[in-house]
Amino acid sequence: MAANALFSQLPSIESTRDPSSLSSASSFYPSGQSLQLTGVSPVSFPSIRQRVFCQANFSAISSPSSSVNWKGLKDFLHINDFEKATILNILERAKEIKALIKSGERTYLPFKGKTMAMIFAKPSMRTRVSFETGFNLLGGHAVYLGPDDIQMGKREETRDVARVLSGYNDVIMARVFAHQDILDLAKYATVPVINGLTDYNHPCQIMADALTIIEHIGQLEGTKVVYVGDGNNIVHSWLLLASIVPFHFVCACPKGFEPDQETVKKAQQTGVSKIEIIHDPKEAVIGADVVYSDVWASMGQKEEAAYRHQVFQGFQVDEELMKVAGPKAYFMHCLPAERGVEVTDGVIEAPNSIVFPQAENRMHAQNAIMLHVLGV
Repeated sequence: MAANALFSQLPSIESTRDPSSLSSASSFYPSGQSLQLTGVSPVSFPSIRQRVFCQANFSAISSPSSSVNWKGLKDFLHINDFEKATILNILERAKEIKALIKSGERTYLPFKGKTMAMIFAKPSMRTRVSFETGFNLLGGHAVYLGPDDIQMGKREETRDVARVLSGYNDVIMARVFAHQDILDLAKYATVPVINGLTDYNHPCQIMADALTIIEHIGQLEGTKVVYVGDGNNIVHSWLLLASIVPFHFVCACPKGFEPDQETVKKAQQTGVSKIEIIHDPKEAVIGADVVYSDVWASMGQKEEAAYRHQVFQGFQVDEELMKVAGPKAYFMHCLPAERGVEVTDGVIEAPNSIVFPQAENRMHAQNAIMLHVLGV
């Protein structure tokens, strides 16, 4: 089947966020930290613990100047900025795009003539290769901007970077440390901005994870996903997803390393999913469909690595823990993994490990996200 004919049959994807979804999304964030969008309800953003190094100055963005071409409805910053139907439609389209690429079809080029600026304050193999390759396979051209190319916020102000890059490109993807940086980019850019990771959340990763679970289990809704480790940006993104799609999410972490309390509270208050934060990994994984792990010390926390290795003893995902989870439980990890630390080599290489299909799905999920924000 010709590519154009195939994609004419795909479910239509909204080119902008449904303003009606913003009212429910805005209730997810603490009051007093709002950002006024023209023509829609105020949207607020989460307070971030100092431990994850996000130093947002919300007062600085509460009143955007009239000179800013505000287009926040087409950004992909937090999963719960969207309604459940939109997220599931993006995931369905990711499946279609993946099937097309796997078939060898190379005539579907929706990004032909389009360029993407990729800002990497925080380097990553998977994020760079998946975005660059995916955009290229669909006809576009991606420009890599490494940590020394811009030095955003140091060599040049973020608001200036956003407006300059908007003049050259059709979309901006940024992988940064402070969550405030992605908010500032979205505030001043006149093209869509995609969150490739911040110290607060990692929406593209969790979209790929959801796609992987759907492929292997059949659906995300109703599954039990158990994360074992630090309550970090991965956990925050799972919580944001759990606030709009119903499933059972458990975070098993050491005391003192829980995810952001306000994010947990708001996710639980939606009543959409069963959400638990506990401190016993063996109790947590009972009946799990997925056991998920991540490094104990992320980039920017390496000076804490020795201390964390002591505190996190007992939270390694090993063969014994997977036996407690049961023979049907899959293992997932967002990578890179420190084998022998948060997970054993045997667990990663086991038949029920879906770590590498999960990594591949970064590209397919992100392709669907880019199609959505670009309205094609």
